[in-house]
Amino acid sequence: MVSVQDISVSFGSFDLLTNISFLINDQDRIGLAGKNGAGKSTLLKIISGHQSPGSGQIDMSKDVSIGYLPQQMKVDDTTTVINETITAFSELIGLSEEIEYCSSEIARREDYESSEYLKLCDHLTVVEERYRMLGGTNYMAEAEVTLLGLGFERKDFDRPTSELSGGWRMRIELAKILLRKPSLFLLDEPTNHLDIESIQWLESFLSVYSGAVVLVSHDRAFLDAVTRRTIEISLGKIYDYKASWSKYLVLREERREQQIASYRNQQKMIEDTELFIERFRYKATKAVQVQSKIKQLAKVERLEVDEEDKSAINLRFPPAPRSGTVVVEAGGLSKKYGSVTVLNKIDFKISRGEKVAFVGRNGEGKTTLSKIINGELDWVGNLTIGHNVKIGYFAQNQDVLLDENRTVLQTIDDIAKGDIRTKIRNMLGAFLFRGDDVEKKVKVLSGGERARLALVKLLLDPSNLLVLDEPTNHLDMRSKDILKQALIRYDGTLIVVSHDRDFLDGIVDKVFEFKHNKIKENIGGIYDFLRKKKIENLKDIERKDKIKNESVQENVSSNKQKYLNKKEFERNLRKMRKRLEESEKAIEKIEAEIIAVDKSFMEPGNSSEEHEIDYKKYQDLKERLNEEMNSWAQYSQEVEEFLKNND
Repeated sequence: MVSVQDISVSFGSFDLLTNISFLINDQDRIGLAGKNGAGKSTLLKIISGHQSPGSGQIDMSKDVSIGYLPQQMKVDDTTTVINETITAFSELIGLSEEIEYCSSEIARREDYESSEYLKLCDHLTVVEERYRMLGGTNYMAEAEVTLLGLGFERKDFDRPTSELSGGWRMRIELAKILLRKPSLFLLDEPTNHLDIESIQWLESFLSVYSGAVVLVSHDRAFLDAVTRRTIEISLGKIYDYKASWSKYLVLREERREQQIASYRNQQKMIEDTELFIERFRYKATKAVQVQSKIKQLAKVERLEVDEEDKSAINLRFPPAPRSGTVVVEAGGLSKKYGSVTVLNKIDFKISRGEKVAFVGRNGEGKTTLSKIINGELDWVGNLTIGHNVKIGYFAQNQDVLLDENRTVLQTIDDIAKGDIRTKIRNMLGAFLFRGDDVEKKVKVLSGGERARLALVKLLLDPSNLLVLDEPTNHLDMRSKDILKQALIRYDGTLIVVSHDRDFLDGIVDKVFEFKHNKIKENIGGIYDFLRKKKIENLKDIERKDKIKNESVQENVSSNKQKYLNKKEFERNLRKMRKRLEESEKAIEKIEAEIIAVDKSFMEPGNSSEEHEIDYKKYQDLKERLNEEMNSWAQYSQEVEEFLKNND
């Protein structure tokens, strides 16, 4: 389907990719592996046509369509959630407008025998057939089901996109790509802004999708659920494994061990052969054997062990200047965006040395409160920043805030002051920006490299309150672990926004849960909080609260209670499925009526009044069909949620 042939990419004297070649076949599920800056995102950009390689080419079939989701994208926030989503159906919308125009023209005209009139009727038939082939009768329902799967609620459909956080805005872009149903998905970190339920929905979608998928992700569970092939990029080369992520890790270690063993055996054989040649080179009785050994040695194909990339960032936060006992305190603090309330009269206090996690669903106000504490947003109520508190802030979109036209060195040099200017290159080297890397422009850096550069900026000015908003989104596994250890050692106060429970474990000693415009304080680490909530994952906070009275009289007639519960479940499920079946029958009936009206348009001899009546009926049927499709989508979602909540 797609052939990647001898692709090379260089930046100055640095070779990012060197003669990369592989095939993407129909229904392939490929995970791209490699550390930050290895070239994963660059490779996706080249395949998608958004970047040209230094050499080599991409060949693909003419009928291949690509759906590309980059790590960063510029979006237009001037519409609503549903209107932005259905732009994925631009052809269908155009066909719908064409159908309405042709229908109104047919109803208006009376020259029934003219060639122009007949051409118009023929054109309408062709357009309507194309419209039906593309699923035009239910595209709105498809859009709604996809948005619901990605975590939106129906009440969100008419919300302006400008009110949404970056994570929710990215979900709309993902929904648009999924709805276009391309033959090849290229997804760069698609799970960064998704909660666990949405990730599971996306896993299910991609697992049964008929096209091919190539994705970059640092979510191991997601990779294992979706991919069946792993391509590792390391030091400009690729290693292709017909295995999912976890199996790839085992196979990679086995391959390296085999390489090392074979290399050592060969080196021992070469050494022994050379010793024999040197020992008996001038002995006449051994001349034949010596020549034989020399020829044998010349024919040996020398083995090499693949170079292993062991580079890692060296991160240690500077000592925190002493602050007052109370670092941040709020009373009755509220924040609105227009008519939407995000935080409603919240109270909290963070003391010196505490390490606090902000957790909760996207859009509940975690980033908003982080920005308020950093002085970026206004608010209503009371907020006090303690004595001598110096804030270091890492924004969720920190990589976007960097000037893309500055180099790595210029970015740091612009803000460095005093003696630290003499240590800039050493600091950048500790974060893997070495040699010519410092001359790279920000616009060519990967998401992980930008995150590392933002961390360097954070270290330039010692702070005693770190506010980190999703600092691990673009970091590879190794860099994430190093950042975690640095934060454990940090002696200041910490606020971190994250959904990564493994990252938070061992760092925080208090959890603030954001829910329904309020925050609730939970003393203890992240797993203490999870045990209290009885959920398996941080992102399960987004699930609806289950019925709390699950332990009703366990010791009294438990079998009877189970039986009653089962009967109630089956009765409710039958009702819901019957309603769904009735909706499906209604849709079939309306569609049959629409086909009948379509045929009436083509019957000769009908008067203009009859055409006008048919056209009104046609419009009424279309509106009824759209309403019934929306009802069907709602009923389907209710059945799905009912089964899930009663699993």
